[in-house]
Amino acid sequence: MSTTASIAVLHTSLLFVNPDSVINEYLAELAPDAKVLHFVDSDVLAAVVRDGEVSPASTQRMVHLAQAAEAAGADVVFSACSSVGPAIDVARRLVSVPIVKIDDAMTASAVETADAVGVLATVPTTLPPTRSLVEEKARAAGRDVTVRERLCEGAFAVLMSGDRDRHDAMVLHGARALATEVDVIVLAQASMARLAPAIAEAVGKPVLSSPRSGAENAVRVLNEQTAEPVCAAVRAFETVEGQGGCGAG
Repeated sequence: MSTTASIAVLHTSLLFVNPDSVINEYLAELAPDAKVLHFVDSDVLAAVVRDGEVSPASTQRMVHLAQAAEAAGADVVFSACSSVGPAIDVARRLVSVPIVKIDDAMTASAVETADAVGVLATVPTTLPPTRSLVEEKARAAGRDVTVRERLCEGAFAVLMSGDRDRHDAMVLHGARALATEVDVIVLAQASMARLAPAIAEAVGKPVLSSPRSGAENAVRVLNEQTAEPVCAAVRAFETVEGQGGCGAG
């Protein structure tokens, strides 16, 4: 990978921007030579929660973040917030660089074999975008999938207050109830990802989370984007040398 390759991460909260962010760790592991740029509007998630939806104003703010990332020269934009999925759909139409949602890969994996997919969330505004994404991936895969939702109401506020143990207990309780209706559970927020192994053990069913698979997907797209100029240069050289095109042989 070229040292000039860059990936821009869009954040709607300061929660996952600090230096020990799990997303940062995964990107550093998977794309150590890439430049990682962070674009933050720390009030967007709060606004979405207050409004109960992704409003036109919140959509505009996310579009501005994506446009700023493009102007900064990012090869790929990685949206790290599941709640603003509809805004990212709009942004995708208005910027020329690929935008990867953190839960694109997770939801695609969930519909591969499961007939019933459970969406577990601690923020109510995350449920509709995640459900929609699961249904979108199911249609793309030609699969008839039932989606069930479960909100661990109040758990995110408890986490923000610093009571991680109580938050975790609330999430596990919700997961146990949801697991009786589904074949696989997807965790709708990155803040829940660390609980995936414990939930899987407790419910005896697959549990998918987004940070790792999302980062892998973003880096895959980054590699595709940054490989194109190299491939074009090789093609030009090979044409001069009379040895065929890129990848020949």
